[in-house]
This record gives sequence, structure tokens and C-alpha cells, in this order.
Amino acid sequence: MSEKLATTTEGISLGFKQRLAASDQPWFLYGAFVLLIVGFTIANPIFLSSGNLLNILNQTALVTIMACGVGLVIITGEIDLSVGSVLALSGVSAALFMQDVTENWFLGALAGIVVGALVGLVNGVLTARFLIPSFLVTLGTLSVARGIALIVTGTSPVLVTDPTFWAVFAEASVVGIPIPIVWTIVVIAITWLLLHFGIIGRRIYATGGNLSAAKFSGINTRAVKIFVFVFSGALAGLAGVIIAARGHAIRPDVASGIELDVLAAVILGGTSLFGGKGKIYGIILGSLIIGILNNGLVLMGIDPSIQLTIKGALVIIAVAFGRR
Repeated sequence: MSEKLATTTEGISLGFKQRLAASDQPWFLYGAFVLLIVGFTIANPIFLSSGNLLNILNQTALVTIMACGVGLVIITGEIDLSVGSVLALSGVSAALFMQDVTENWFLGALAGIVVGALVGLVNGVLTARFLIPSFLVTLGTLSVARGIALIVTGTSPVLVTDPTFWAVFAEASVVGIPIPIVWTIVVIAITWLLLHFGIIGRRIYATGGNLSAAKFSGINTRAVKIFVFVFSGALAGLAGVIIAARGHAIRPDVASGIELDVLAAVILGGTSLFGGKGKIYGIILGSLIIGILNNGLVLMGIDPSIQLTIKGALVIIAVAFGRR
């Protein structure tokens, strides 16, 4: 009887492990999220205060916005390393447009977003049409975009003097929620609708899951890849507009290295580097983990070099857990 019970228990345990391994749910992510909150709260009770939690969401806004775009690119089986430099170039473009062309804040913001989308278009065309690996393409545009930002500004900051621009993208609030968080929610909603509803989402997953099968089924995989790169560039452009409004000025070297946090958020969120797999809620949780990690380590007074080491180790662990 005891042997039969042991066999049954072992079978149930094995079945649970198999279901857990086969599940699309990012269990590692959930566990890491809870453990980080509990750990940092124990280390410093201030961490769980409403003011600090709102601060984390506000600080994470730029990473989350760009992670939504980069996540779609990675689901198609490509990668976008240029978003940090595109952010800088777009912010500079918006500021210079309002300074030299028109004082209209809306047109200035639109100019920044369009510049980001154009860089994304270049990335998409070179990758999809000319079949250059996206790693090399976006590594190149990372340098080119940052270089252009430095050239057009003469390496000096560009002032943003429009109070409406500040308010709409950085300083206003909606029912007590800071406007950067509101913009993040809007971007998440749009990305969620694109990815999980309608034909474009199915084509994105199909392109990343099996490129040859997607082509044979009639999907224009080149157009799909160009679309996701343009979308990623436009969101990096929006992030550039927000960061320009936050500081009332924009430096050409702003947000250097932020693309590492963006990629970490996407990978931590369970998005496969091999394409065809990823969910918007995973990307959001990945971004929050990066924000919580940054905030908590700062509250604990951890050296920045150690922070980088910890984030890098987390990404490696996430990739290891995500491979099946």
C-alpha cells in the first residue's frame, strides 16, 4: 500500500513538474519579483512606501516604453540595440525643432517621434530587404544616431523652454498619476492590442516562430520586420521626448547604456531571443524588476559596478530558465 502511495505521489509530482516546465507562464519572473520586493522591504522599510513605489514606476517609464518596442522586434527573431541612441537623437531633434523651426510643442514632439521612426525604418529595411543581421545593423545605427546627436548639438545641451511641452510629457498628472506613467500605460495598451489581438500580432509570432513556414503561408515577413523596427524606433522617439521634457533640456549623451536595461527587461520577461515567444505582461514585469532592482540597490547604498554585475547575472539566469 505504501509503495503504491509513493508511486502515485511520485507520478503527481512528475506530472506537476512537466506541466510547470511546459507552461508559458514566467514562473521564475514571478518568484524573482516577489523575492525582490520582500528582500528590499526587509532591508529598508522605506522601499514599500507609496511615494517610493510611485517613484519606481516613474523611473521605469522610459525602459518600459522602449521595452514594448524592442520586445516585438525580438519576438520576430531580430534585435534592436540602437534604442538608447535613438532616444537621444529624437530628444535632440524635438528640442532643436522647437528652437529653430517652430515653437509649437506638438510639432516638436511629433518631429522627435518621426525621427525615431525613421531610424527604425532604416534598421528594418537594412535587416529585412538587404538581409544584414539586425545585430550588426542596430549596432551600427547605435553609433550613427549618437554621433549625429553630438554633431548637430556641438556636444552641448539643447534647452526646452515650452511649459506646455514640460507638462504634457513630464510634469502634469492625471488623477494623481504622473504623466510619464500615463504615457507608459497608453503604450502598453497599444502594444497589447497589436500583439495579442488582430492579424498583425499573429504575423509577428509566425515570423519569429518559423520564418520559412510564415513565408509559405503567404505572410510578408519583410513587411512585418520593417513594421516592428519602425514601431520600436517610434517608441524610442517618444521616450526621447519625455526625457527632454523632464530635464527642460536634452544632452546628446543622455541615457547612455539604457539599451542594456531595455534588453534585460525584455529577456527577463520571458521573451525568447530565438523568436516566436513573448508576452506583454512578461515585458512589463521584466521592466518592473529592473526598476525595483535599480531603486532597491540604490537605497541599500550598493556600488554601481556591483549593480551592473547583479543585473547581468539576472539576465543570464533568465535566459537559462527561458530555454526549453
